Amino acid sequence: VGAIYSTAVMVWSFLGQVLRDGKEASCRSAVARVVAHCQLRETAVPTADTGDYCRARAKLSEAALHDLTREVAGETQQRADPSWLFKGLHAKLIDGFTFTMPDTVNNQKLYPQAKTQKPGVGLPIARVTTIVSLATACLIDAAIGPYKGKETGEPALLRSILGSLLPGDLAVADRCYCSFMMIALLCGQQTHVCARMHHLRHTDFRRGRRLGKYDHLIVWTRPQRPKWMDEAVYATIPPTLTLREIRFHVVEKGRRTKTLTVVTTLTDAEKFTKEDIALLYGFRWNVELDIRSIKQSLNLGHVRCKSPEMVRRELWTTFLGYNLIRTTAAGAALLFDKQPRQLSFT
Repeated sequence: VGAIYSTAVMVWSFLGQVLRDGKEASCRSAVARVVAHCQLRETAVPTADTGDYCRARAKLSEAALHDLTREVAGETQQRADPSWLFKGLHAKLIDGFTFTMPDTVNNQKLYPQAKTQKPGVGLPIARVTTIVSLATACLIDAAIGPYKGKETGEPALLRSILGSLLPGDLAVADRCYCSFMMIALLCGQQTHVCARMHHLRHTDFRRGRRLGKYDHLIVWTRPQRPKWMDEAVYATIPPTLTLREIRFHVVEKGRRTKTLTVVTTLTDAEKFTKEDIALLYGFRWNVELDIRSIKQSLNLGHVRCKSPEMVRRELWTTFLGYNLIRTTAAGAALLFDKQPRQLSFT
């Protein structure tokens, strides 16, 4: 059985499951595909029993699937055409989503259902924070955690994968990630930031150094040490941050004009104009579309596996499949002088 269900065959077969829907995504159909594969290669053929297949699938290394997903994204990014970048910077889009899973005891224990649902009625639910490349649309990294509880919010999950944002990268995020500590941590690893201003932070364009209309430099002061940060890390946080604050209007025909305030570490107004920053933040919407593709086209809104360990393996295998599709699209875009995002994922 071990010779038949090798690691390579299991990765291939598991990818075949997550890239299909309905009955074609079942373990029975997966075994049938392995049987057909072995017959074509004239090698030993497994039995129709799904038990051996499921046990072999459970032996796949979650860490290896994670590393393989990141490696595919990294190689695609290295081959990215310079025209795909934002003024020479690799922009990374950050956002989160949730997904549900079968209602088993183990799943409920690690990823409990929302408290608004009565016991026995709701489904276990998990939260994921993702980092996606603007240039290639590949998923660079992701972190998974429970939907509710201490240090389970999107910013907390992002802190666990900050190492995936490299020096010189440009993180583009929504308002929930816009805090002094998050920006300071990113600046500490030489990662640029562009984020929508948090709704609780006051904005006053009469203060600071004026760069243009609704465009100025401001100074944020370090707050008290949060509970999640130890004293050693807090000591490395600078006492102040000089940031650029911009306000612009989004006008869409047939819709009400929307006013957005954005804060960024790109303080050079000559190299990065106000219009450039507005355009950059507008690109953030692409990560919403990427997540929609993952959840709808790849059926990650609700996974099938019945244990937390297999749920995470299914998650990373789905991400791997997503990146492989994006890599194919990026290769086609490179050949025909297009942008990868000009090609439909579906």
